[in-house]
Amino acid sequence: MLKQETVQIIKATVPVLEVHGVEITKTFYKNMFQAHPELLNIFNHTNQEKGRQQTALANTVYAAAVHIENLGAILPAVMLIAHKHRSLGILPEHYPIVGENLLKAIKEVLGDAATDDIINAWAEAYGVIADVFIQVEEELYQKAENNGGWRLFKPLKVAKKVVESDLVTSIYFENEDGSPLPAYEPGQYISIRVKVPGEEYLMNRQYTLSQASAEDGYRISVKRESDQTPNGKVSNFIHDNLQVGDLVDVSAPAGLFVLEETTTPITFVSGGIGVTPLNSMLQSLKNDAANEVNFIQCARNGKVVAFSDDIQGKVNALPNASYTALYSDENKQITKEILAEKVTDNTDVYVCGPVGFMEAVIKHLHEIGVKDEKIHYEFFGPAMQLAK
Repeated sequence: MLKQETVQIIKATVPVLEVHGVEITKTFYKNMFQAHPELLNIFNHTNQEKGRQQTALANTVYAAAVHIENLGAILPAVMLIAHKHRSLGILPEHYPIVGENLLKAIKEVLGDAATDDIINAWAEAYGVIADVFIQVEEELYQKAENNGGWRLFKPLKVAKKVVESDLVTSIYFENEDGSPLPAYEPGQYISIRVKVPGEEYLMNRQYTLSQASAEDGYRISVKRESDQTPNGKVSNFIHDNLQVGDLVDVSAPAGLFVLEETTTPITFVSGGIGVTPLNSMLQSLKNDAANEVNFIQCARNGKVVAFSDDIQGKVNALPNASYTALYSDENKQITKEILAEKVTDNTDVYVCGPVGFMEAVIKHLHEIGVKDEKIHYEFFGPAMQLAK
């Protein structure tokens, strides 16, 4: 429990964080990686280079300051981040390092304005928040272990690689001894950790499990990236270098963007490789499901689209379902009118794709009267904020 004096000081820093939050977090990451380069084996290099991680952390710090009197208000964000932390292997010993460098960054950016009272207040607040994350993440580690999974990473064998389209290849993982892998919820992801030739540090990437849970293995489906950013290095490594029989460090499934049980209509709206969690959700539906189910898949063209045959096959097996493919090369885009044909105010809508795509879809959904609680989405990467 924070002292009232601490609460008042933290609340007073809210306007400052609104202006300087990203500058503080950029300084924090720069200093932390200089002092602890080994942490580059955990953090996503692409998200650092593109500023995503800095912005996401700034949003989190700002939200914590705004809700400092009622941290329960940010529990959904805490749970989302904690799942990612558990998947990446964040441990209690990492938190003091983060705290030390965050306080130093506040002092460095704000200068004399960061008085001893402000630094001490944030040190106290950070300790409380860190304890919450540590507790929640330990519960998630234990839950994974109790579900037949494991803590941190485990080597799994590449059982096969399957080309799904001109851009997408699926990789199937299995236990080395052939024993079953633990079940997961449709929409969850795993982290893989690889050593890319020529790179000094390990690279972690999180990929959605792209099929319904099955005991014979896990499947991820990876889009080839044509550029040479760190993000492209991992996807290209998977496409070009990863071979059947190789062992890859894999975390147990995690994530909160999952299919919820419901009898109401469901509409899935995917953009590009965002189809992976939604296909897992669709394939997990029982063939006698009474729900009305609609799947809208958006992609550039039929050469790069993935799982269209699988989706159409599942739709054919369901009693009340439809499938719509929209290819931008044919000048077919997702519109409010198309959504209105497949969505009512009682429909649960699951959206996944690039940020701009999700922003457009959610804006259309609001315009046709769909409430936020009926719209389900999650980012690939850090929890940024959508412009809605």
